[in-house]
Amino acid sequence: MDNLCIDSLILKLHDVNAVKFGDYKLKSGMMTPIYIDLRVLVSHPVLMNQVSALIYQRVLEEELQFDSVCGVPYTALPMATIICSTHELPMLIRRKEAKDYGTKRLVEGSYREGDICLIIEDTVTSGSSILETAEVLYQEGLKVTDAIVLMDREQGGVDMLASKGIRLHPIISMFKLVNVLLAAERITAQTAQSVRKFIQENNTFSPKEKNGNGVSPAKKLCLEQQLSYAERAKLPDVHPLASKLLLMMEEKQSNLCLSADVTSTKELLQLAETLGSKICVLKTHVDILKDFTSDLGQKLQTLAEKHNFCIFEDRKFADIGNTVKHQYEGGIYQISSWSHMVNAHGVPGPGVVKGLSAVGKPLGRGLLLIAQMSSQGSLASGEYTQAVLQIAEEHLDFVFGFICGSRITKRPEFIHMTPGVQMHTGGDSLGQRYSTPEDVIYHKGSDIIIVGRGILEASDRLKAAESYRKCGWDAYEKRLSQSSK
Repeated sequence: MDNLCIDSLILKLHDVNAVKFGDYKLKSGMMTPIYIDLRVLVSHPVLMNQVSALIYQRVLEEELQFDSVCGVPYTALPMATIICSTHELPMLIRRKEAKDYGTKRLVEGSYREGDICLIIEDTVTSGSSILETAEVLYQEGLKVTDAIVLMDREQGGVDMLASKGIRLHPIISMFKLVNVLLAAERITAQTAQSVRKFIQENNTFSPKEKNGNGVSPAKKLCLEQQLSYAERAKLPDVHPLASKLLLMMEEKQSNLCLSADVTSTKELLQLAETLGSKICVLKTHVDILKDFTSDLGQKLQTLAEKHNFCIFEDRKFADIGNTVKHQYEGGIYQISSWSHMVNAHGVPGPGVVKGLSAVGKPLGRGLLLIAQMSSQGSLASGEYTQAVLQIAEEHLDFVFGFICGSRITKRPEFIHMTPGVQMHTGGDSLGQRYSTPEDVIYHKGSDIIIVGRGILEASDRLKAAESYRKCGWDAYEKRLSQSSK
């Protein structure tokens, strides 16, 4: 989803007074300095159509599976109607109260028991409105797995709904809205700070389910994510390479990995030299270089030491242990002699880790297991991801993290690296799907953003790298600040 499109929408919402600043009372009774009034959209059909189109775009991006759509009454009803009419999707209407005549039904429309219904909402604070609609649908034998909301106030709705088994997919976050309005000089810095402070200090979600230590699972995860990179580097079970990388990230204030997918050795070395100060990891694909020479590894190591970053050869080993052992230490590339880390698929089973470990462990190298992939239709999900996690936990002396779309384990010793990152969400013609730095670091709990084309295709690569570095770091600091509340 294009960031420029979202920015434009935010300004238009402010133009029609759908975003108000002052003292307002929410449904929960809480007083707020900002109020989102999307009811006005019914008087602005062009804007209503734009909002509906963005919601449906998110449906496609997330590849959501459902049998029907239901808008939360009343503001989301016209949005759901436009989407269903335009794309010929079955729609259900939830009544707020049953009629005392006719069918007396609370849910109008055609459906079967076991059908999955996608809920659409305009604004979420605590998530209670979505949950109320879901509970009515449950009573009719329907299932609810996902909901899409135009505006997330970031006050606990995502966590509350997740605790009930519903994934919430926001289009606009409150922090994003405030930042755009501030940059456009629609509000003052004082107003922006007031809203940010209110959001951070008024989280509505307080999980009740406790574990043996009196801490809920959700809170436990939050506390683990609260640890800074530097604090995690000092944990007793953290891999030495992970510790080095985490301290490097803290020192450079960078969680950016550059995916240097170029075919020229000269260009690869220029990238490492020019952008080295902005990144924590340089990811290479040496087998696509047209002019590879045996001294490249030493040249990369020299630049890594000069600019303080790690080298990651994205080899994606996926064979039996004996084969990957030879691929790792031998051949023309001799990867183990110069790359700090490599990655592997879990398909072959634990043998692939043992084969690589026999070579890399004595050299102080580390392994990332591929738990998820950013390509459309990837089979690396569900049970496969859990199996990869189990392999990692059994080989902590060599496996230090994952390539994944989001955080897959609560253990802070593991580093999560996420590919497919650009400043706007979306995809390409070959099935690659993109997420934003904030989405990856703040919402999905990953540690490192992997950026390729977003930097390589920029007219000013250094400026683009700095932009990604700053966005990734800001999202990390936001996560720390939010989880400490």
